[in-house]
Amino acid sequence: MSRIWTHPSSRRGFLRNSAAMGLAGTGLLGLANRAQAADTLNYYTWSAAVDTVKAHVAAFEKKYGIPVNYNNAPWAQFRDTMVTKFVGGAPVDVVWVSDSWLPEWADAGWLAPVDGYPEIMKYDADVDDFCNQSMKYKGHQYGLTYYSDYMAFFYDEEKLKKAGFSKPPETWEEVVAQSTKMKQAGISEYPLMLSMARETWLIEFLSALVYSHGGRFVDDAGNAVMADPAKGAQAAMQWVVDAVNKHKIVSPACVETGELNGLKAFSSGNHAFALIGRYRIRSLNDPAQSKIAGHVRQALMPAGPHGSHATVGWMRFHGMTAQAAKDRTRAANAAKLIEWFGGKADGKYQFQKMLFLDIGSGFGVKSLFQDPEIRAAYQKYSDIGMAEKQQSLAHKKDVVAPWFGEWDEVNGTAWQSAILGKSTVADALKTSAQSWTKLRKQG
Repeated sequence: MSRIWTHPSSRRGFLRNSAAMGLAGTGLLGLANRAQAADTLNYYTWSAAVDTVKAHVAAFEKKYGIPVNYNNAPWAQFRDTMVTKFVGGAPVDVVWVSDSWLPEWADAGWLAPVDGYPEIMKYDADVDDFCNQSMKYKGHQYGLTYYSDYMAFFYDEEKLKKAGFSKPPETWEEVVAQSTKMKQAGISEYPLMLSMARETWLIEFLSALVYSHGGRFVDDAGNAVMADPAKGAQAAMQWVVDAVNKHKIVSPACVETGELNGLKAFSSGNHAFALIGRYRIRSLNDPAQSKIAGHVRQALMPAGPHGSHATVGWMRFHGMTAQAAKDRTRAANAAKLIEWFGGKADGKYQFQKMLFLDIGSGFGVKSLFQDPEIRAAYQKYSDIGMAEKQQSLAHKKDVVAPWFGEWDEVNGTAWQSAILGKSTVADALKTSAQSWTKLRKQG
């Protein structure tokens, strides 16, 4: 998860002009890029599980006799790399897509809907709803998921027992109560680890807090509701502000703590509770990587007074480019490749299973939770039943929009301002809501 564009206005201006700029791609550069085998599929991913991807590509080529030109780039540069290729008219047929990029890439005309491909759409029934919803934009579906995960609530069981608790907190009020006792007993100075630094992970942390408090940033119609005490994020923000300044169970340095440093602090034994991506449980219970290995457990996300155990999920998917969709044969071959990676290959969900077994990454396919090999592997370091239950309560980010990047900067600053006491909770969320409304009107 990386922010490529350092200046929001330049990013949006670039995307607005992309269609016109794309005309240049039909010149010499575009012709040169197209001077390759007409039946070769051009497949682009970021540099993750490269050997696993290569092996699955080779199996696809052997199965269908369709050559694949596989390319990858580091995650930090991937979005920028693909935008350059799209605008320049480079041949791209199938590409990995982040849910956060969908509105921009679809509006720019770089991705094509896959609604007309039953071999892709048939998997929706076996995929978590937040994944399906994350692949939809303006009434169309744009791909097939191959990876998904969510923000989880972890606790150090040893510290809980030391403080005299037999079970983890079920509500945010109980988090305060248990944390206060631990703090008073000297078990942990700041029992709860929250990462509130302004980085691309921040929206996931904030969304989990807001959803579990029964709130939303925007409603189903896309209107800002974060400033409405009855509908938005006020309860969640007030809880964080109080946790830092009133109860002192969260360090004020949280505004400078990013996801990776937060993970290191929790795995070092400095905290009893933490909000961390679910996939981190494998390293948290690995003695080679964590001082609290063997003691980390997952609990459902604590619920707010008017909330639930809901959390936020994110996902990545295989998308078909508009360029590929223009040619019937190429589009059909691209659909085969998408199914091979995101769906079943030779009758089994092979790729998502391989990713999980190799690196512990999450999956959006519900039936994989019942796979014997997956269950056996997961039970070595965590409770797969708990992981499945929490995933069923995950919701997509409600703020994914073409202007998300610009609003995210304002919203993150607003939360930090309230945490640091530089503004009230109401004023901070008013600033966030006004920014969303203004950007939405600009389109």
